[in-house]
Amino acid sequence: MVEQLLINNDDFYVPDANQLVTEDDTPVDNFASAKQQRLLVGSLYSALKNQTFLAEANVGIYHTDEQPAIVPDVFLNLDVQTPANWWEKQNRCYMVWRFGKPPEVVIEIVSNKEGDELGKKLQIYEQMRVSYYIVYDSTQQLGEKKLRVYELRGRRYFETSETWLEQVGLGVTLWEGEFEGRQDTWLRWCYQDGTVLLTGDEIAEQERQRAEQAEQRAQLLAERLRAMGIDPDSL
Repeated sequence: MVEQLLINNDDFYVPDANQLVTEDDTPVDNFASAKQQRLLVGSLYSALKNQTFLAEANVGIYHTDEQPAIVPDVFLNLDVQTPANWWEKQNRCYMVWRFGKPPEVVIEIVSNKEGDELGKKLQIYEQMRVSYYIVYDSTQQLGEKKLRVYELRGRRYFETSETWLEQVGLGVTLWEGEFEGRQDTWLRWCYQDGTVLLTGDEIAEQERQRAEQAEQRAQLLAERLRAMGIDPDSL
């Protein structure tokens, strides 16, 4: 790990961003994880256009001086946004001391038993004080449960059966369906009634269907008017 130097920022010290590894070009581990990450991040930006938040996949989080970054599969942080100049070194990844708080939600997608999602990673997110830690284990590498939700209570994580994340106003759910041409079980964000947040493609498809239904209703009305001897074009 690159040794982190400290710089003075008025009355307190913060790590020097120029000494941090903000990207190492490590690729995502498999196709399934890549699609799942796109679904989780993309649906937030498609459905929550009027809210301020930051959601990303495979972006490093620096949380403690002299500790390497941890790179969650997906994270969500409310009431913050990407800095305007994201090419500056200190803006290229998530540094807790710059954003002022850790993410509210971190999601890890289990690919194998090597990630230690229920061990070291859980401890790190607990120490970071991430409000919710979610582990999606679709192939049941870590046991029978496909979905585990941990909520921070005080200083410790407690596993909960509640999938509604009260502090962020969103929930998570397992959803059977097709995404990007692939039929599978997907982890998705949802509203409190269980309705999933739609992707951009799903929103466009809904609008297409509504337009088609409106056209069908208009044609039916026109046919009825003609049957009554009324020219709909003259109305």
